[in-house]
Amino acid sequence: MAYPGTASTVTPLAPVTHGLKPVPDPDDLLTRPFWAAAAEERLVLQRCSGCAAYHHPPVGVCPDCLSDDLAFEPVDGRGRVYSFVVVRDQRLPAFDSLVPYLVASVALDAAPHVTLATNLPGTGIDEVRIGMPVEVEFEEIAPGVRIPQFHATDEVTR
Repeated sequence: MAYPGTASTVTPLAPVTHGLKPVPDPDDLLTRPFWAAAAEERLVLQRCSGCAAYHHPPVGVCPDCLSDDLAFEPVDGRGRVYSFVVVRDQRLPAFDSLVPYLVASVALDAAPHVTLATNLPGTGIDEVRIGMPVEVEFEEIAPGVRIPQFHATDEVTR
């Protein structure tokens, strides 16, 4: 898939080996800064220098003002569960032992219109609620490869 503003073709995920979780493609030109920061346990989002809009997933050109002056900025990683589903029937063998598990969409406090797809490790299916406060943590899914996940936080500690 080719992205506007790039001459390269990139793929969203590296190939999946049977029994292993998919890993991000470290050579994807648009997402490389996001994954590099995640490997260092930092959450960053792409932000347009022209209109200050945040974007995720990253884009080649800002859809709000058409600027290509885009950079990645750190965000604090706090947010709220926007929506969620319980996965009870999945298709990748690497996830067999996790079923049933949660997949959530988290709206970030720093950029409320941006949502990140995530799991909620440590949160029971009967505990998750829309609007529940969460905070980022990072899971190492392969040597040197970390992905942002979120865990529930106590409203008082926020």
